[in-house]
Amino acid sequence: MSEEERNKMPLNTKEREEIAENAEVVQHQDLVPVKNEPREIKGKITGINGPVVTGTGMSDFKMREMVMVGDKKLIGEVIILDGDVGTIQVYEETEGLRIGEPILSTGNPLSVKLGPGMLKNMFDGIQRPLEEIQNIDPVFLPEGIGLISLDDKKEWETHLKVKEGDLLKGGDIYATIPETLMVEHKLMVPPDLEGEVVEVKPDGNYNIETTIVKLKDADGIIHDLKLYHNWPIRTPRPSEMRLEPSKPLITGQRVIDTFFPIAKGGTAAIPGGFGTGKTMSQHQIAKWSDADIIIYIGCGERGNEMTEVIEDFPELIDPRSGKSIMERTVMIANTSNMPVAAREASIYTGITMAEYFRDMGYDVAIMADSTSRWAEALREISGRLEEMPAEEGYPAYLSSRIAEFYERGGAVKSLNGEEGSVSIIGAVSPAGGDFSEPVTENTKRYVNTFLGLDKNLAYARHYPAINWLSSYSGYMKTLGEWFEDNVAPDAVDLRNKMLDVLFQENKLQEMVMLVGEDALPDDQRWVMNIAKLIRVGFLQQNAFDDTDTYVPIEKQYKMLKAIDHLYEKGLEGLKLGVPTSIMKNPEIENDILKMKYTIPNDDLSRIKKIEDKIDKHFSEITRKYAA
Repeated sequence: MSEEERNKMPLNTKEREEIAENAEVVQHQDLVPVKNEPREIKGKITGINGPVVTGTGMSDFKMREMVMVGDKKLIGEVIILDGDVGTIQVYEETEGLRIGEPILSTGNPLSVKLGPGMLKNMFDGIQRPLEEIQNIDPVFLPEGIGLISLDDKKEWETHLKVKEGDLLKGGDIYATIPETLMVEHKLMVPPDLEGEVVEVKPDGNYNIETTIVKLKDADGIIHDLKLYHNWPIRTPRPSEMRLEPSKPLITGQRVIDTFFPIAKGGTAAIPGGFGTGKTMSQHQIAKWSDADIIIYIGCGERGNEMTEVIEDFPELIDPRSGKSIMERTVMIANTSNMPVAAREASIYTGITMAEYFRDMGYDVAIMADSTSRWAEALREISGRLEEMPAEEGYPAYLSSRIAEFYERGGAVKSLNGEEGSVSIIGAVSPAGGDFSEPVTENTKRYVNTFLGLDKNLAYARHYPAINWLSSYSGYMKTLGEWFEDNVAPDAVDLRNKMLDVLFQENKLQEMVMLVGEDALPDDQRWVMNIAKLIRVGFLQQNAFDDTDTYVPIEKQYKMLKAIDHLYEKGLEGLKLGVPTSIMKNPEIENDILKMKYTIPNDDLSRIKKIEDKIDKHFSEITRKYAA
C-alpha cells in the first residue's frame, strides 16, 4: 500500500496498521477509543443556533463523533452529516462562539469513563464531576474545561484476580477494588477484547491511569488494562442473555409492593402533575428498595429542587449499612438552566453507568426525574434543526427514543456469568396532570408498571398519591410464584380481592353522591366501610414516621389479611341478617387504621390479637342473631 493511500485511510485504521507493523504497546481502542485529544481533521463553524452549530469541511468526520467546537474547545457531538456540511449539538453554552472558528475531530464517540470513583459522586449530564467544576468556578458553569471525569489522582486499593498465562475474554474480572463499605468494584475486560495475560502488577494502591494488566490478543497486539475503560453512552453494553424478571424490587411501600409491584430488571413510570409527590416517591424507592446500586438522574428539574435533592441525599441513612446512602449512589444533575443538549445526554450517561454495575452482578435502580424534561430537550433541539414536528411539537422519533431508553433496562446474565439487573423508574411530568399528552402516552406503551399520581389524593394529603384505579402492574403473572413461595400461598389472590373491593367502592361512589351512604343496602355499605380501611389503613403511608416509612413485605401481607378477616366476618354476618351498623366496631376499626404505627415491623404478633378481637366481636353478634 502506498503512503498516499495510507494517508487517505481513516485515522483509526491507519493507527492499527502502524501498531501491527511496529508491534507497539497500545491502549485498548477497538470498540471504544480512549483518547480524547483532537485529531488533525478540522472543520469550520458556519452557523450557530443555540446549542446547534453547523460547519463545513466535515466530510472526514463521523456520525455521533465527539468534537471540540471553537477556540474554547467546547464539547459537542456530530448528529448530521451531509457531504461536506455537518451539524453538531454542543453540550456547553455556545455564547461567544464566532463564525469561522475551528471544529476539531477526536475520532471517538461521546463516552463515559467507567471505573472506581463513580459512587458517592455527583456529575453533570456528560459525567463531569460537579465538585471539581465548583472548584474551578464556584458561581457559573465554566466553558471549555474539557471532558474531566473520574479523579485520576486518587489511589485505590486493588486486588488482582489473574496471573500471567491466563486467557481472558470480554467481561472477565481481572481485579477488584473495595470502593465503599457496600460495593466491591469489579474491573472487567472490555466486551470486545480477549487475549492472554502477559504482565500483571502485584496487589497495591494505584490510580485509575495505572496499567495493572497487559493483554496480548490473537494478532500479537498488547493492550493495557487500567482501572477503567470507556464506553459510548448511546450503545447498550452487551450481555450473554436476557433473563425474565422473576423477583420483585422490594421498596417497603405498600401500594407498590403489594398492589403494583416492580420487578428487578423491570420498568416503571410515575406520572403526575405538580405537587403530587413524584420526587418524594422516587426518594422513598431509592432509600428503601433492595437494589444494590442507586443512580439518580435529575434531568431538567428546577435548580432549587435539585439543590434540595443534592443536600438531602447525603443525609439519608442507608438502613442496610447505617452509613450515608451515597455509599451506593451515583447522582447526575442537569438542571433546567444547564445546557439543553447535555440534558438530552444525561439519560444515556446514567443508563450506561447502570449497565456497567449490572455487568458486575449488581441489581441497579435508576431514578429518572423527569423524562418529560428530557423529551422537552429533544423537542428544543429538533426545532433548532428545523425538523418536521409531530404531536404537540415533539419530534416524530419521540416514541422510538423513549422505547430505546426503557429497553436498556432488564435482568441479564452478563458476559462473565454474573446475574444482574437494571430497573428503570421514570418520573413523568405531564402539563396540568394530563395523562393523554404524548410523553405519558408513549411511556405507557413501554413500561410494565404504571403508578399514576392523583392530584385529588395529594390535595387530600393521601400519600403516596398513587391512584389505584388508573395504576397497574404487568409483572403480577411473572412474580406470582415468588409471592406464593416467599409471602403466602394466597398473597396474589388476596391482593386481587382487595383491589376488587376498591373498584366496587368506586362504582358505588356515584350513587352515594346522589342518595347518601345511609340509603345503600347493608352489603354495599359494608363494602364502602372495608374500602375505607384499605385506603386509609393500608394504602396511605407516612414517609416521616419511623415505623411506617418502610414496611416489610411480611407485615404488608398480614395487615391486608387482618382487613380481609374483618371483611369475611362481615359477609358471614350479612348472611345472618346482621345490620352493618351493628357489625361496625369503632375500637376494632381504630386498631386496624393505626396498626401501621402501633405494631413494630419486627413484632407482628399483635396483628393476631386484632384478629382475635374481631372474632370475639362477631361471635357475640352472630350468637345473638343466630338464636
